Amino acid sequence: MFQTLKRAWSVPEIRKKLLYTLLMIVIFRFGSAIAVPYLNTDVVGLWMDNNATGGNFLEYLNIITGGALSQATLFSLSITPYINASIIIQLLTYALPPLERLKDEGEEGRKKINKITAGVALALSIFMGYAYYLTLKKMNVDDGNGGTLHAVKYDSGWEMWFAAIVIIACFVAGASFVVWMGNRISEKGLGNGVSMILFAGIAARFPTDAGTLVRLVQEEPAKYLFVALGYLVFIILEFAFIVLMNEAERRIPIQYAKRVVGRKQYGGQKTHIPIKVMMSGVMPIIFAMSFMSLPQTIQLFAGYPTKAEGFYYHFCNFFSTRSWTYAVLYFILIIAFNYFYVSLQYNPTEIANNLRQSNGGIPGIRPGKPTSDYIQRILSKIALVGAIFLGIIAVIPIFFAMADEKLQSLSMGGTTLLIAVSVALETTRTLESHLMMRHHKGFLS
Repeated sequence: MFQTLKRAWSVPEIRKKLLYTLLMIVIFRFGSAIAVPYLNTDVVGLWMDNNATGGNFLEYLNIITGGALSQATLFSLSITPYINASIIIQLLTYALPPLERLKDEGEEGRKKINKITAGVALALSIFMGYAYYLTLKKMNVDDGNGGTLHAVKYDSGWEMWFAAIVIIACFVAGASFVVWMGNRISEKGLGNGVSMILFAGIAARFPTDAGTLVRLVQEEPAKYLFVALGYLVFIILEFAFIVLMNEAERRIPIQYAKRVVGRKQYGGQKTHIPIKVMMSGVMPIIFAMSFMSLPQTIQLFAGYPTKAEGFYYHFCNFFSTRSWTYAVLYFILIIAFNYFYVSLQYNPTEIANNLRQSNGGIPGIRPGKPTSDYIQRILSKIALVGAIFLGIIAVIPIFFAMADEKLQSLSMGGTTLLIAVSVALETTRTLESHLMMRHHKGFLS
């Protein structure tokens, strides 16, 4: 990877793309430090430290925004509205015939789908900005003197309405600007802009986690010295395991029949269909996390039960991020959503029909339905392996939080490390493809 970066830096055109991408990332980090007016960022930070923990949805949003959500800055929503809009539109393309037709129209259809995605992202940013404002209004902490400090500085009169409009407008404008930066990176920079913004937000949290480990070791060296060393070793092993699984694939051999046209012979070559183990990426984790966040959202607005009895109390305990029931249900949902997402991406019947039309087939398997059934069996096995891997990666932070509450604020590991490694590998492959195009000698050299 470092050798690839060194060779890419020596090419002027690629160097310009790298510098442009770095400039956009620097602007993104500056915007993540600009506070929104009418908000007490200290109160927001203290409240988020107590509530965005244990691998819940608030902590996930805070991590992918690079901590901007817990600081109530201009880029608090970051790229999350666009990611949610992309997921929604991607699912609807399989359910709504008009969107499915647009997907099959090629470049023009893709441009129209991108415009629809941008519109949905704007609507979601307005909704999420308003929801976050309502959450901010409920944030309060003790000031240490018997009083209460509120996150929103104005909570009555006409100033309340003006403050609400300004706060929501800042959140929406910040999210729109982040999407614009992502599009500019895709056009003039290197790699996928949305992925790069997401990677920048996640990577910004790693120094904070390193500082947390150092602070714990300084406070209780006898207890946390070996814990910190073990945690770092575990992160290295997890990193290697993620790279291995991300690159792993199952290759289905394909043999094309020979055809003789005149005096020439066509076909007869052997190839394969590569099916990646991680074919669905982090989408099943995002789906499962969104589903599991619904009880926490209800609890956020309704409040935690004051009495240790009744249905609502047991409901909150069952979906608590520090309970084993939450981890088990989360793991099962990831497996279910992984099968669902794989079924959307791969159609064994369509693959079998395409092979038969191109005079190809799987050695030892008859064309038609037997080929379709064979591909379906392989997909089911690979989907199960990938789902178990994703489930283990996702529940690791939950078990860390259950083992020690002081480790629950660590964002390294689990889903965040999976996203960071995937984006890094994708960017490396993009660099290698650019280098290959510029160093290819061609036919006339």
